[in-house]
Amino acid sequence: MLSIASLTHVYPNGTRALDDVSLQIPPGLYGLLGPNGAGKSTLMRCLATLQVPTSGQIRFGDIDVLAEPHKLRAKLGYLPQDFGVYPRVSAYDMLDHLAVLKGLSAGGPRKETVEALLQQVNLWDVRKKAIAGFSGGMRQRFGIAQAMIGSPELMIVDEPTAGLDPEERNRFNNLLAEIGSTRVVILSTHIVDDVTDLCSRMAILVGGRIVSAGTPNGLIEKLEGRVWTLAVEPEELPGLHKQFDLISTHLRGGRTVINVLSDVAPDPRFKPVQADLEHVYFSTLHVHRKANGVAAH
Repeated sequence: MLSIASLTHVYPNGTRALDDVSLQIPPGLYGLLGPNGAGKSTLMRCLATLQVPTSGQIRFGDIDVLAEPHKLRAKLGYLPQDFGVYPRVSAYDMLDHLAVLKGLSAGGPRKETVEALLQQVNLWDVRKKAIAGFSGGMRQRFGIAQAMIGSPELMIVDEPTAGLDPEERNRFNNLLAEIGSTRVVILSTHIVDDVTDLCSRMAILVGGRIVSAGTPNGLIEKLEGRVWTLAVEPEELPGLHKQFDLISTHLRGGRTVINVLSDVAPDPRFKPVQADLEHVYFSTLHVHRKANGVAAH
Protein backbone atom coordinates (compact mmCIF):
# COMPACT_ATOMS: atom_id res chain seq x y z
CA MET A 1 0.00 0.00 0.00
CA LEU A 2 1.25 3.47 -0.93
CA SER A 3 0.03 6.13 1.50
CA ILE A 4 0.21 9.84 0.70
CA ALA A 5 -0.78 12.26 3.46
CA SER A 6 -1.20 16.06 3.20
CA LEU A 7 1.42 16.36 0.46
CA THR A 8 2.10 19.95 -0.56
CA HIS A 9 4.73 21.38 -2.88
CA VAL A 10 5.36 25.05 -3.53
CA TYR A 11 7.99 26.03 -6.10
CA PRO A 12 10.41 28.92 -5.39
CA ASN A 13 8.37 31.23 -7.65
CA GLY A 14 5.33 30.71 -5.42
CA THR A 15 3.47 28.23 -7.65
CA ARG A 16 1.57 25.74 -5.49
CA ALA A 17 1.82 22.62 -7.64
CA LEU A 18 0.43 20.28 -4.96
CA ASP A 19 -2.04 21.35 -2.29
CA ASP A 20 -2.74 18.94 0.59
CA VAL A 21 -2.87 15.75 -1.50
CA SER A 22 -3.87 12.60 0.41
CA LEU A 23 -4.38 9.18 -1.22
CA GLN A 24 -4.35 5.49 -0.32
CA ILE A 25 -3.15 3.42 -3.31
CA PRO A 26 -3.50 -0.39 -3.05
CA PRO A 27 -1.88 -3.00 -5.32
CA GLY A 28 -3.16 -2.94 -8.90
CA LEU A 29 -3.41 -0.24 -11.53
CA TYR A 30 -4.33 3.16 -10.10
CA GLY A 31 -5.27 5.96 -12.49
CA LEU A 32 -4.39 9.58 -11.81
CA LEU A 33 -6.35 11.78 -14.21
CA GLY A 34 -5.92 15.49 -14.68
CA PRO A 35 -5.46 18.20 -17.31
CA ASN A 36 -2.05 19.50 -18.29
CA GLY A 37 -0.65 21.62 -15.48
CA ALA A 38 -2.72 19.91 -12.77
CA GLY A 39 0.35 18.83 -10.81
CA LYS A 40 0.49 15.19 -11.90
CA SER A 41 4.15 15.21 -12.92
CA THR A 42 5.14 17.03 -9.72
CA LEU A 43 3.35 14.34 -7.69
CA MET A 44 5.04 11.58 -9.71
CA ARG A 45 8.48 13.12 -9.15
CA CYS A 46 7.83 13.38 -5.41
CA LEU A 47 6.73 9.73 -5.27
CA ALA A 48 9.80 8.71 -7.30
CA THR A 49 12.09 10.51 -4.78
CA LEU A 50 13.30 12.91 -7.48
CA GLN A 51 11.81 15.91 -5.73
CA VAL A 52 11.33 16.68 -2.04
CA PRO A 53 7.87 18.11 -1.28
CA THR A 54 7.44 21.19 0.85
CA SER A 55 5.45 19.24 3.43
CA GLY A 56 3.50 16.03 3.95
CA GLN A 57 4.23 12.31 4.20
CA ILE A 58 4.73 9.41 1.81
CA ARG A 59 4.89 5.79 2.99
CA PHE A 60 5.23 2.59 0.99
CA GLY A 61 4.56 -0.33 3.28
CA ASP A 62 6.87 0.22 6.24
CA ILE A 63 9.15 2.66 4.35
CA ASP A 64 9.09 6.36 5.23
CA VAL A 65 9.87 7.55 1.71
CA LEU A 66 10.93 11.09 2.60
CA ALA A 67 13.21 9.96 5.44
CA GLU A 68 14.66 6.91 3.65
CA PRO A 69 14.37 7.48 -0.11
CA HIS A 70 17.11 4.92 -0.87
CA LYS A 71 14.91 2.14 0.51
CA LEU A 72 12.10 3.01 -1.89
CA ARG A 73 14.46 3.28 -4.86
CA ALA A 74 15.37 -0.38 -4.39
CA LYS A 75 11.68 -1.25 -4.92
CA LEU A 76 10.82 1.39 -7.55
CA GLY A 77 10.37 1.32 -11.32
CA TYR A 78 9.83 4.69 -13.02
CA LEU A 79 8.89 5.67 -16.56
CA PRO A 80 8.92 9.48 -16.72
CA GLN A 81 7.06 11.53 -19.30
CA ASP A 82 10.33 12.09 -21.18
CA PHE A 83 13.32 9.82 -20.77
CA GLY A 84 16.67 9.97 -22.51
CA VAL A 85 18.76 7.16 -23.92
CA TYR A 86 21.94 6.91 -25.98
CA PRO A 87 20.35 6.92 -29.44
CA ARG A 88 23.04 4.91 -31.28
CA VAL A 89 23.15 2.11 -28.71
CA SER A 90 21.11 -1.04 -29.35
CA ALA A 91 18.11 -1.90 -27.20
CA TYR A 92 19.92 -4.93 -25.79
CA ASP A 93 23.10 -3.07 -24.89
CA MET A 94 21.20 -0.15 -23.40
CA LEU A 95 19.04 -2.38 -21.23
CA ASP A 96 22.12 -4.35 -20.17
CA HIS A 97 23.85 -1.08 -19.18
CA LEU A 98 20.83 0.07 -17.19
CA ALA A 99 20.67 -3.30 -15.44
CA VAL A 100 24.26 -2.82 -14.28
CA LEU A 101 23.36 0.65 -12.98
CA LYS A 102 20.46 -0.88 -11.06
CA GLY A 103 22.79 -3.32 -9.32
CA LEU A 104 22.58 -6.45 -11.47
CA SER A 105 26.33 -6.91 -11.84
CA ALA A 106 26.51 -10.72 -12.18
CA GLY A 107 26.69 -11.59 -15.88
CA GLY A 108 24.48 -14.69 -15.92
CA PRO A 109 21.48 -13.35 -13.97
CA ARG A 110 21.72 -10.00 -15.77
CA LYS A 111 21.66 -11.69 -19.19
CA GLU A 112 18.59 -13.69 -18.17
CA THR A 113 16.85 -10.55 -16.91
CA VAL A 114 17.58 -8.50 -20.03
CA GLU A 115 16.47 -11.25 -22.39
CA ALA A 116 13.30 -11.95 -20.43
CA LEU A 117 12.33 -8.27 -20.36
CA LEU A 118 12.93 -7.79 -24.08
CA GLN A 119 10.70 -10.81 -24.72
CA GLN A 120 8.01 -9.51 -22.36
CA VAL A 121 7.79 -6.08 -24.02
CA ASN A 122 7.92 -7.64 -27.50
CA LEU A 123 11.23 -6.05 -28.52
CA TRP A 124 13.29 -9.23 -28.86
CA ASP A 125 13.26 -9.15 -32.67
CA VAL A 126 14.67 -5.59 -32.69
CA ARG A 127 17.07 -6.03 -29.76
CA LYS A 128 20.11 -5.24 -31.95
CA LYS A 129 18.51 -2.14 -33.48
CA ALA A 130 19.60 1.33 -32.32
CA ILE A 131 16.97 3.00 -30.15
CA ALA A 132 17.18 6.08 -32.41
CA GLY A 133 15.29 4.05 -35.01
CA PHE A 134 12.46 3.05 -32.69
CA SER A 135 8.91 4.30 -33.11
CA GLY A 136 7.28 6.16 -30.22
CA GLY A 137 5.50 3.03 -29.06
CA MET A 138 8.67 0.94 -29.20
CA ARG A 139 10.49 3.56 -27.13
CA GLN A 140 7.72 3.47 -24.52
CA ARG A 141 7.88 -0.32 -24.36
CA PHE A 142 11.63 -0.07 -23.90
CA GLY A 143 10.95 2.46 -21.12
CA ILE A 144 8.71 -0.06 -19.36
CA ALA A 145 11.42 -2.73 -19.73
CA GLN A 146 13.99 -0.53 -17.97
CA ALA A 147 11.44 0.35 -15.27
CA MET A 148 10.87 -3.37 -14.60
CA ILE A 149 14.54 -4.21 -13.96
CA GLY A 150 14.80 -5.73 -10.50
CA SER A 151 11.08 -6.67 -10.29
CA PRO A 152 9.97 -3.45 -8.54
CA GLU A 153 7.04 -3.52 -6.13
CA LEU A 154 6.00 0.04 -7.07
CA MET A 155 5.88 1.33 -10.64
CA ILE A 156 5.14 4.89 -11.73
CA VAL A 157 4.33 5.64 -15.37
CA ASP A 158 3.81 9.27 -16.36
CA GLU A 159 1.74 10.03 -19.52
CA PRO A 160 2.90 6.79 -21.20
CA THR A 161 0.52 6.71 -24.18
CA ALA A 162 0.56 10.38 -25.21
CA GLY A 163 1.37 10.54 -28.92
CA LEU A 164 1.01 6.80 -29.60
CA ASP A 165 -1.09 5.55 -32.49
CA PRO A 166 -4.13 3.40 -31.57
CA GLU A 167 -2.37 0.08 -32.26
CA GLU A 168 0.69 0.94 -30.17
CA ARG A 169 -1.49 2.37 -27.41
CA ASN A 170 -3.46 -0.87 -27.26
CA ARG A 171 -0.26 -2.95 -27.20
CA PHE A 172 1.22 -0.77 -24.46
CA ASN A 173 -1.95 -0.91 -22.35
CA ASN A 174 -2.04 -4.71 -22.59
CA LEU A 175 1.51 -4.73 -21.26
CA LEU A 176 0.55 -2.40 -18.38
CA ALA A 177 -2.41 -4.59 -17.48
CA GLU A 178 -0.12 -7.62 -17.26
CA ILE A 179 2.36 -5.75 -15.06
CA GLY A 180 -0.33 -4.28 -12.80
CA SER A 181 -1.64 -7.65 -11.71
CA THR A 182 1.24 -8.20 -9.28
CA ARG A 183 2.30 -4.78 -7.94
CA VAL A 184 1.28 -1.17 -7.29
CA VAL A 185 1.24 0.69 -10.61
CA ILE A 186 0.37 4.38 -10.80
CA LEU A 187 -0.74 5.55 -14.24
CA SER A 188 -0.62 9.33 -14.55
CA THR A 189 -2.45 10.55 -17.66
CA HIS A 190 -4.88 13.03 -19.19
CA ILE A 191 -6.28 10.33 -21.49
CA VAL A 192 -9.58 9.17 -19.99
CA ASP A 193 -9.79 5.96 -22.05
CA ASP A 194 -6.53 4.67 -20.53
CA VAL A 195 -8.04 4.82 -17.05
CA THR A 196 -11.35 3.36 -18.27
CA ASP A 197 -9.56 0.41 -19.87
CA LEU A 198 -7.02 -0.35 -17.16
CA CYS A 199 -7.69 0.97 -13.68
CA SER A 200 -9.75 -0.44 -10.83
CA ARG A 201 -9.28 2.72 -8.74
CA MET A 202 -8.60 6.33 -9.67
CA ALA A 203 -8.39 9.95 -8.61
CA ILE A 204 -8.79 13.27 -10.43
CA LEU A 205 -6.21 15.98 -9.75
CA VAL A 206 -7.06 19.59 -10.64
CA GLY A 207 -5.12 22.65 -9.63
CA GLY A 208 -2.86 20.59 -7.39
CA ARG A 209 -5.76 19.15 -5.36
CA ILE A 210 -7.54 15.78 -5.39
CA VAL A 211 -11.11 16.72 -6.31
CA SER A 212 -12.53 13.20 -6.77
CA ALA A 213 -11.44 9.65 -5.97
CA GLY A 214 -12.93 6.15 -6.00
CA THR A 215 -13.62 3.34 -8.44
CA PRO A 216 -14.43 4.28 -12.06
CA ASN A 217 -17.77 2.43 -11.84
CA GLY A 218 -18.66 4.09 -8.55
CA LEU A 219 -17.96 7.56 -9.92
CA ILE A 220 -19.91 6.80 -13.11
CA GLU A 221 -22.94 5.58 -11.11
CA LYS A 222 -23.22 8.99 -9.43
CA LEU A 223 -23.94 10.54 -12.85
CA GLU A 224 -26.47 7.98 -14.10
CA GLY A 225 -29.57 9.72 -15.41
CA ARG A 226 -27.98 13.17 -15.11
CA VAL A 227 -26.17 13.55 -18.46
CA TRP A 228 -28.09 14.90 -21.45
CA THR A 229 -26.90 15.45 -25.01
CA LEU A 230 -27.90 17.54 -28.01
CA ALA A 231 -26.41 18.20 -31.46
CA VAL A 232 -26.45 21.93 -32.25
CA GLU A 233 -25.16 24.45 -34.74
CA PRO A 234 -21.94 26.27 -33.78
CA GLU A 235 -23.66 29.67 -33.67
CA GLU A 236 -26.01 28.38 -30.95
CA LEU A 237 -23.17 27.68 -28.50
CA PRO A 238 -22.82 31.13 -26.83
CA GLY A 239 -26.51 31.20 -25.92
CA LEU A 240 -26.52 27.59 -24.73
CA HIS A 241 -23.50 28.23 -22.50
CA LYS A 242 -25.52 30.94 -20.75
CA GLN A 243 -28.71 28.88 -20.59
CA PHE A 244 -27.46 25.45 -19.50
CA ASP A 245 -24.79 23.81 -17.33
CA LEU A 246 -22.58 22.54 -20.18
CA ILE A 247 -19.89 20.12 -19.07
CA SER A 248 -18.35 19.52 -22.50
CA THR A 249 -18.68 20.11 -26.24
CA HIS A 250 -17.18 18.10 -29.08
CA LEU A 251 -17.54 17.51 -32.80
CA ARG A 252 -19.20 14.36 -34.10
CA GLY A 253 -19.82 13.82 -37.80
CA GLY A 254 -19.21 17.51 -38.47
CA ARG A 255 -21.79 18.68 -35.92
CA THR A 256 -21.24 20.17 -32.49
CA VAL A 257 -22.53 17.92 -29.68
CA ILE A 258 -23.03 19.35 -26.20
CA ASN A 259 -23.36 17.49 -22.91
CA VAL A 260 -25.30 19.00 -20.04
CA LEU A 261 -25.44 17.95 -16.40
CA SER A 262 -29.00 18.11 -15.04
CA ASP A 263 -31.33 16.07 -12.82
CA VAL A 264 -34.11 16.46 -15.40
CA ALA A 265 -34.18 17.04 -19.16
CA PRO A 266 -32.95 20.63 -19.75
CA ASP A 267 -35.59 20.99 -22.48
CA PRO A 268 -37.47 18.56 -24.77
CA ARG A 269 -34.73 18.59 -27.43
CA PHE A 270 -32.20 16.88 -25.16
CA LYS A 271 -31.78 13.11 -25.03
CA PRO A 272 -30.41 11.14 -22.05
CA VAL A 273 -27.05 9.48 -22.56
CA GLN A 274 -25.43 6.69 -20.60
CA ALA A 275 -22.78 8.16 -18.33
CA ASP A 276 -19.15 7.13 -18.77
CA LEU A 277 -15.80 8.10 -17.29
CA GLU A 278 -15.34 10.93 -19.78
CA HIS A 279 -18.54 12.52 -18.43
CA VAL A 280 -17.21 12.06 -14.89
CA TYR A 281 -13.94 13.74 -15.84
CA PHE A 282 -15.45 16.68 -17.68
CA SER A 283 -18.18 17.27 -15.10
CA THR A 284 -15.55 17.26 -12.33
CA LEU A 285 -13.44 19.79 -14.24
CA HIS A 286 -16.56 21.86 -14.91
CA VAL A 287 -17.59 21.98 -11.25
CA HIS A 288 -14.05 22.91 -10.19
CA ARG A 289 -13.69 25.64 -12.81
CA LYS A 290 -17.13 27.02 -12.08
CA ALA A 291 -16.30 27.23 -8.37
CA ASN A 292 -13.09 29.07 -9.26
CA GLY A 293 -14.66 31.39 -11.79
CA VAL A 294 -13.02 29.79 -14.86
CA ALA A 295 -15.06 29.50 -18.03
CA ALA A 296 -15.77 25.96 -19.28
CA HIS A 297 -14.43 24.86 -22.64
